[in-house]
Amino acid sequence: MQQRLKHWLAGPYITISLIVITILVYMAMTLAGGSQNTQVLVDFGAKYNPLILAGQWWRLITPIFLHMGFEHILFNMVTLYFIGFQIEAIFGHWRYLAIFLISGIGGNLASFAFNPNSISAGASTAIFGLFGAFLMLGESFWENPYIRQMTKTFLLFIGFNLVFDIFSVGTDIQGHIGGLVIGFLMAYIVGVPKVGRISTVKRILAVIVAILVMIGLYYYGVTR
Repeated sequence: MQQRLKHWLAGPYITISLIVITILVYMAMTLAGGSQNTQVLVDFGAKYNPLILAGQWWRLITPIFLHMGFEHILFNMVTLYFIGFQIEAIFGHWRYLAIFLISGIGGNLASFAFNPNSISAGASTAIFGLFGAFLMLGESFWENPYIRQMTKTFLLFIGFNLVFDIFSVGTDIQGHIGGLVIGFLMAYIVGVPKVGRISTVKRILAVIVAILVMIGLYYYGVTR
């Protein structure tokens, strides 16, 4: 029993838990009337600016676990499965979770600021934050051949997704870019001791920039 527990704790249990929670929420939404039903989305906590402005700040977090339709959740969970396993192994469980959640909030803040007229949901904001974490690894540890190759791969993937966002109706590109930027900064902030040391100056600058960006997005959304 203890060996099984150690094996579980050594594995990507955060990624698996995030996927399980998201699937359970999707099932609950389906039973409540459908994951593409506007009222169901609002009831479950989708990003909806009027309610955020009314004080429901938690709507900057809950959209990470909501999805609009089967294709939406399938694509995001498959992507999270593959990239999440790698990021969790490289950064460690709790650093990885911090990157995921704060990136999701940052992406939703960007959507709040620049896409005020739509209801939005999805783990894409947080997943783009994981892409951003890989970019930080590439910037800081380019000499590592594994990281260099993976960074090149994810650069292509990020570029493809952003181009796809531009030509897709209803895609929240602002949220994706916001998640990418905050994920990049969060990777500096939490550090990656399994790979190498991040300078204190870089980490402090990342903290300052991340705070300023998120505060700026919030106040832009409030005052526009």
